[in-house]
Amino acid sequence: MNHNRGLWRDIRYGCAAFVLGVPTIPLFVLLPPLYADTLGIGLTATGIALFFARAFDVLSDPIVGYASDHLKSRWGARKPLILMGTILGGAGFVFLLTPSDGAGPWYLGFWAIILYLGWTLINIPYLSWGASLSDEYQGRARVTSIRELFTILGIVVAAAIPAIASGLGYDERGSLGFIAWGLLIVGTVLFFILLRFVSDSPSRVSSTNNQNLRQTLRSISSNGPFRLLIVSWLINSLANGMPAVLFILFMKYLLDANVVERGILTFAYFVAGLIGIPVWLQLSKRIGKHRAWSIAMLSACLAFAFVPAMREGDVFLFGMVCVVTGIALGADLALPPAIQADVVEYELFRTGQENSGMMFSIWSMVTKIAFALSVLVAFPALEALGFSTDLPREKNNLVALAVFYAVIPIILKLGAVTLVWQYPLTAKRQKIIQKRMENRSGVRNPATNKT
Repeated sequence: MNHNRGLWRDIRYGCAAFVLGVPTIPLFVLLPPLYADTLGIGLTATGIALFFARAFDVLSDPIVGYASDHLKSRWGARKPLILMGTILGGAGFVFLLTPSDGAGPWYLGFWAIILYLGWTLINIPYLSWGASLSDEYQGRARVTSIRELFTILGIVVAAAIPAIASGLGYDERGSLGFIAWGLLIVGTVLFFILLRFVSDSPSRVSSTNNQNLRQTLRSISSNGPFRLLIVSWLINSLANGMPAVLFILFMKYLLDANVVERGILTFAYFVAGLIGIPVWLQLSKRIGKHRAWSIAMLSACLAFAFVPAMREGDVFLFGMVCVVTGIALGADLALPPAIQADVVEYELFRTGQENSGMMFSIWSMVTKIAFALSVLVAFPALEALGFSTDLPREKNNLVALAVFYAVIPIILKLGAVTLVWQYPLTAKRQKIIQKRMENRSGVRNPATNKT
């Protein structure tokens, strides 16, 4: 009975992630080529605008994280921040996806800042909230898996809309407008469920968490498992960011795939990710979350190894790559945040302070920096090497495009695997930590009641 109650609570919590998943393709995959190619801003200007928007956004992360740990209100610490974020994020998302023909770099940069600020106000408290829902090693994996299943479901729905719209005669901009307005309606319902029906219970040590921002950052920076995880996450996020921002360009210019084929490949990638999450969750129960994540990264490397040999028309072969890397994506989404939840508990054990909001704000910062660097490095570098959306296919440097899409990510992922393979916070060590926390407090760990 307790298990079922916990499961339904996790579903009510996780369903809001559908709203966070829908913008993934429009923002990370379709938005850069929309402004760089369709609106004619250019690769370099688009890359710079998005980079500075992300750089500005990063400044808000530690503030929101600190507020998530310390804000006191009748609705809890997290719910007011999430509500504020939905308002800002909704406005930014609509304006970004429905630009006029004269929209330029300043328009892109301004509304990207508004959207990213709203996203931060939602995402950091939301992730921190999820980390507090279970105290068990595998229970945390279940929470993050359910959340990321809804995330990918949102991504899959967003991926399907352009392909369906194209088949019905709508252009890409028309389908993006449909996504923007539709998300406002669905998001209102799902965030109401989250804010109304999921309890934001107070921190176990909120009354004693009197560290200021500088002390909190100093404490977290001395956490060895956190440093190791965050560096691994940065490297792997860079490895994922470059293929994401180059996905459409690779299919369009190297494979010469049409709009329908590009939509199908995108759809297949994220459906594979949806299927992959329960697979990696089960594997993590056998070999540990860090080892399962490592195997997922290695499988993605194997698939990417075939990309440099691809030529025009290799759509089916690239589809196989999309399936394998999509399955690996399931691990990238579900397992690292679950490991981060273990690190949050370790931080509580070693310092007695509840710093989950701040730790997830650093997680968010690293994710944003990785994506910003992916755009800033890949787009200008490709232009410098002779690739341009203004050139016909036969005159473009397609080798450089393949290298940035696949070869560099392989190198980065192998580096991440090297770091995370021997990760110290295993299920066995987590049980030892929890036992010592029980002995220290004299209170039995509430894990059995929360999962």
